[in-house]
This record gives sequence, C-alpha cells and structure tokens, in this order.
Amino acid sequence: MAAEARTLPDGRLHLHHGPIDLVIGADGTPGAIAAALDAATLRFAPLLDELVAELPALRAADPVPLTGLCARRMAAAVAAHRPAFITPMAAVAGAVAETVLAVMPRPGLTRAYVNNGGDIALHLTPGTATTLAIAGHGVHITLRHEDPVRGVATSGWRGRSWSFGIADAVTVLARTAAEADAAATMIANRVDLPGHPAVRRHPACDLQADTDLGARPVTTGLGPLTAQEIAQALETGVRHARTLASTEVIVGAALFLHPQARYIGQIALTPEEEPAHG
Repeated sequence: MAAEARTLPDGRLHLHHGPIDLVIGADGTPGAIAAALDAATLRFAPLLDELVAELPALRAADPVPLTGLCARRMAAAVAAHRPAFITPMAAVAGAVAETVLAVMPRPGLTRAYVNNGGDIALHLTPGTATTLAIAGHGVHITLRHEDPVRGVATSGWRGRSWSFGIADAVTVLARTAAEADAAATMIANRVDLPGHPAVRRHPACDLQADTDLGARPVTTGLGPLTAQEIAQALETGVRHARTLASTEVIVGAALFLHPQARYIGQIALTPEEEPAHG
C-alpha cells in the first residue's frame, strides 16, 4: 500500500502509510504553507520503507550502525537512557514527526507542527506560541518560541505501545520529538508497583510476535489502588524524570495515574485554556 495524503476540511494535511498516521498544521503566507505541506508529503512517501529496511537493527537493544536519517534520530534519542533496556523503536513516533517537520521551514512559514498520534514535533518562529492539550487530563501546555521545547510525546500502559509500568500517561517536553518519545517511554516504565496483585502483566511476545520487547512482561490491566500506592508509583517516575531533567535530557514532564498527577519543569500548564491544537 502506498502512502496516502489528503487535505482535511480545516486545511490541515493528513498523511497515512501503514502504522504511521500524521496530522500536519502550518501557519504563514499561503505560498509558504503550500510549499511546506508539499515538502512534507514528498518526504513522508518513502519514510516507512526506509524504516522497514533497517527494522532488525531498530529492534536491537545494543547499538547497531544505522543508515537512514530517521533511524539515526531514533538511535541518538535512546542513547541517553542506556545501559537500561531500550531500543530505537522507543523513539520511532517522535522521530518520524521530527523527520517530516524538518523539511517544512522556509521564509513565510511562522509556525508548524507534525502530530504523530500525539507525539508532536514543533516549528515556532520569534513571537509565536502554541498550546497543546494532554488528551483526557484537562491540562494544556503553552509553548513559546523562546522555550527550549520542540518536541512533546506521551507514553503509558493505556497508549499505543506496551509499557512496563502502570502510568495512565506520561507527557514529556524535550528539545526534539524523538528525545521526548524515548524519555516518555522510560519515565512511564518507572511508574510502577512491582509485584502488586492489582497489576496484570503478560509477556510482550505473547501479545505481539514481532515486538522488540521480547518476553519482558508488559502491563495489560490494572485493578484498584490506594491513594498511597498511587503516590508511591508516581514518585518513582518523578525521581527518574527529575534525573533526566537535571542532565537536560528533558525540559519537563507531567505524570498521571488516576486520580493523581505530578508535574516537573517550568513550562506553563494551563487547565483553563482551550488548546490551539494537539
């Protein structure tokens, strides 16, 4: 199946190919917007095939030489988290968004984003800002050009990918979308209560035969927890997030395990605002 492109009723661009589903928005002069979206479409067309060609290496926990630019972005994003177990696939959604966004900036384009299932790469020029929603949690994040954040990603056991932890969601702000994606995965893995009877787990390979996680147990269900247990699980994730922030791997994070939440970093969280997009 070839890559598909269509313009949404609100003018945004929708790109789809296999498991990749992007929504792209852009602001600026009409000519710059049209050129940026055309460039994004052209760059997207071969991207899945490029990744599939290197898939065995991208699923490897040990560093393996990679060729494609998107694949190398994935590898660079996960390197900061070793020697803990992580493969470049932990950064795939963010790296894809980042790779497509990279061809869009040009004179006349003031703002743009590529949203890959909630993992977002951002282009902001001086004087611009954007507000993103953390889906399902009633919280919005305002990002301005002067902020060091150009990537936002979310991970958790209820998300699109498997998690070793029990976080409903961990949203990370970082310099790039690939870095945010990898860090969100690792922080979400740390929000956990090992051995707790309310946590149901299954070997990842029993759920998806070709998973990069092998037989490692991933969370498939979660029963009731006390407020103290929720706080305990979140605290382990917060400690790891603070460590990553102290080494500038991330800029900030929001951790959610119903009904509690924790925030680190200084990016404005604004529950009362309506999101510009997300």
